[in-house]
Amino acid sequence: MTAVRQDAWSPDDDLILAEVTLRNIREGSTQLAAFEEVGERIGRTSAACGFRWNSCVRKRYEDAIQISKQQRQKRNYLKKQTVTPTSQVSSLAVFETEERSFKQDVSSLDEGLSVDAVIRFLRGFKTTYQDLSRQIRLFEKEVKDKDEDIYRLRIENERLTREVNSAQTDYRTVNDDYKTLIQIMDRARRLTVLSSEEEVKPRFKMDANGNLERIE
Repeated sequence: MTAVRQDAWSPDDDLILAEVTLRNIREGSTQLAAFEEVGERIGRTSAACGFRWNSCVRKRYEDAIQISKQQRQKRNYLKKQTVTPTSQVSSLAVFETEERSFKQDVSSLDEGLSVDAVIRFLRGFKTTYQDLSRQIRLFEKEVKDKDEDIYRLRIENERLTREVNSAQTDYRTVNDDYKTLIQIMDRARRLTVLSSEEEVKPRFKMDANGNLERIE
């Protein structure tokens, strides 16, 4: 993991952060991926990039963010060509199908087609478009919430990692001190035993008759 730099952000750093984040929004990627890419380019952690974006840089690019989101919606709209099992994507496919059908009907209008039929079709088309717009807004909110959750979890993970590393260092220090203390106590115990043995050890001398007698 790249270490967090303590120096201030430069204008070039902010510009790189904005460009990469807007590109990821435009291409449908996540902001987390953008923060990781920027972190590798400028030598900062993704968490630091995310904090810088949300606290400072984002405010200066509100209009660009909206434009990027619109471009993303347009890209997604053009990509969807088939109906998928999920209801959300199905609505998008229905919208595209009705749009193509509408263009074909308009191009092949004949005198027998009534104005009322066209109005009914346009109203249904409008309703489908409104439903799709609401679903897109819900998707964007869900993605934003997930990005924020992931960002918070990464911050918490980094904090816990630092605490674990600190605890391991403290444990090794205490363990070394404990071993040293045990060695000192063991050495003192042996010295005490030796001193006691020397104090109680009896001494003898030989008398004139060749007998041993104890010296107190």
